[in-house]
Amino acid sequence: MHAKTAIGLMTVALVTACGEPPPAKMAPPPADLSTPAPHGLDAAKIAHGGEIYRQRCAVCHGDKAQGAQNWVQHGPDGKFPPPPLDASGHAWHHPKSMLTQTIKQGTVKTGGGMPAWDSQLSDDDIEDVLAWIVSRWPDEVYRNWVAIRNEPQHSTHAH
Repeated sequence: MHAKTAIGLMTVALVTACGEPPPAKMAPPPADLSTPAPHGLDAAKIAHGGEIYRQRCAVCHGDKAQGAQNWVQHGPDGKFPPPPLDASGHAWHHPKSMLTQTIKQGTVKTGGGMPAWDSQLSDDDIEDVLAWIVSRWPDEVYRNWVAIRNEPQHSTHAH
């Protein structure tokens, strides 16, 4: 795949603003601590990130992060439709820092349709959305993401 296309697909891949702007800071819902969180992640962060995802992202990326149909083909507007954020997509091929930047800056400046979220979501909110997304990945995909990107795991993990 051409590098520019891969970057274009990635930048369209993340949290998109199809709904109303969220409040400045949303309180995390109580976490269900009766079952361990996937990948050793923090259950409260996953729960909070899931709530943000459902309110802001699911309308475009799907309620299960499955993305739009034909997400690898340009839509009528010339832009790529929202891609999946689950393991069937390519988000796990990118380091957390790139995923975070895409959420913060959006993709409008690079030809995508996702607006910037940096003025509407706090760094913690973005971290929590990413925790929810990666919590849905199978163990092998998650391990590959961590290994390939050599990303520190401490920020989305329980302490």
